Amino acid sequence: MDSNSNTVVVTGFGPFRQHLINSSWEAVKEMSKLGLGENIDLHIMQLPASYQKAKELVCKIWGTPQPLLTVHIGLASSSKAIILEQCGKNKGYREMDVCGFCPEDGCCLLDGPEKIESAINMKTLWKNISVEGIDIVFSRDAGRYICDYTYYTSLYYGNRRAAFIHVPPLSKLVTADFLGKALQIIIVEMLKQCGEKNE
Repeated sequence: MDSNSNTVVVTGFGPFRQHLINSSWEAVKEMSKLGLGENIDLHIMQLPASYQKAKELVCKIWGTPQPLLTVHIGLASSSKAIILEQCGKNKGYREMDVCGFCPEDGCCLLDGPEKIESAINMKTLWKNISVEGIDIVFSRDAGRYICDYTYYTSLYYGNRRAAFIHVPPLSKLVTADFLGKALQIIIVEMLKQCGEKNE
């Protein structure tokens, strides 16, 4: 990875559909209390569940100075696991967002590549990590909605220095505090990959 920054940006999403409390943002807030180590300058940001507004904010994140890594957290409403997403896809966006908007031609960037892979090897991460009390799975399909759209945008403007993690909805067993600790473990492991690539 070609950034000398020690800044890491972690985002979660705001409310959408019936999810008035989005587990992704609640988990990010809890993770921020724990931090990512004393050498990491952690910034958190809530993204709206809107294609255009999320894209604008992601472009701002990747303005100067660029972070070492941006990790986006999203809600997978039907999942009971944490999902590590390897790539973002450019086309196939047909669902309307909270503003009633759908991207033109169902596309993120008209001249962009079909898919972009993260510089973080999610399969290696998945093999090397475990969090007691919840399954972690590897995925190559972030769902063709705001999450996938945001991920692709961030991978494109961030020169692949982005990652995406889907988390399940909150429950009695899966609390925001629990998810925050899980995110801390996962992102610290991601940063080890960043360090190896900088050596």
